[in-house]
Amino acid sequence: MSQVFNFSAGPAMIFPEVLQKAQNELINWLNQGVSVMEVSHRGKYFMELVTQAEKDLREVYNIPDNYLVLFLQGGARGQFAAIPMNLIGKKGKALYLNSGHWSATAAKEARNFAEIDEITIVENGEQTRITDLDFSHIADQYDYVHYCPNETISGVEIFDVPNVGNAVLVADMSSNILSRQIDISKFGVIYAGAQKNLGPAGITLVIIRDDLIGNARKETPSIWNYATQRDADSMINTPPTFAWYLCSLVFKHLKEIGGLEIIEKRNALKAQTLYDYIDSSKLYRNVVAKENRSTMNVTFITGNPELDAKFVAESTAAGLQALKGHKVLGGMRASIYNAMSQNGVEALISFMKKFEAENLPQ
Repeated sequence: MSQVFNFSAGPAMIFPEVLQKAQNELINWLNQGVSVMEVSHRGKYFMELVTQAEKDLREVYNIPDNYLVLFLQGGARGQFAAIPMNLIGKKGKALYLNSGHWSATAAKEARNFAEIDEITIVENGEQTRITDLDFSHIADQYDYVHYCPNETISGVEIFDVPNVGNAVLVADMSSNILSRQIDISKFGVIYAGAQKNLGPAGITLVIIRDDLIGNARKETPSIWNYATQRDADSMINTPPTFAWYLCSLVFKHLKEIGGLEIIEKRNALKAQTLYDYIDSSKLYRNVVAKENRSTMNVTFITGNPELDAKFVAESTAAGLQALKGHKVLGGMRASIYNAMSQNGVEALISFMKKFEAENLPQ
């Protein structure tokens, strides 16, 4: 079979080196004669894996000592509920910055548990762009301020950290976690579903400043209570051990290739190469302002829905998978997360050039 490149928005591709290692030791992990899927999550070897995984993640992401790392379940949607249940305190309300579908969805869920104010920070004119990010003058009214720095559907990314003064900043980084270096001390909570840059679906990463733990409302289910999960080493229930194992391999691989300094450069080159071609094309168009174009999710259209559908069908047949845009916006979307190679992007551009030559209206 010829090479396939997977541009899925999530679950997304995993580093081939990681998948190869997992395949090699699938039925005989650490020479134990059994799979990692079959061992006790509280056994010696798996607990060593858990410890090393957190150590590697802390090193790669430069996580300060006063932040806890939790490996939970329920995806980002679970955290949409867990965040207000754990963080709403004396002020009784939170501020949500709406930059698109996922930040709006988070706000909608949070309203089940608290008073939520919402401010739209995206303009959808001729070009989609992010507006002012200075909320220091109002942030102290809220227990926390929530935002989503990368909206996968529209392909909009927020590169500057919102100014919230001394307020607690919460970020849903499901789609750009570990894609570049950040200053974690600017955040109170960072959370992310695993299925884009961390590993397979099943694990939800939560990085939380330790002083924010222990204030959950009384009725918070134990599965969503950060203090309970901390005390149980993220194992209040039997965790998805294979997903955790694969995440551990990803963290180790990131270390081996040089960490986020290397990943950030690779990601910037991939995105710039693809955007440069789109901008030079007579057929394709991206509608996001350059300063807010996502490094992870590159959206583009031809302006003709029938031609878009033809592009998706023919690209799939050519081994370029999952390029169909989200149903909300249509068009095409190339998700080029950490594991996507420069070769994959070049293969996509080659196909786009061929398709343009064959289908550009005369």
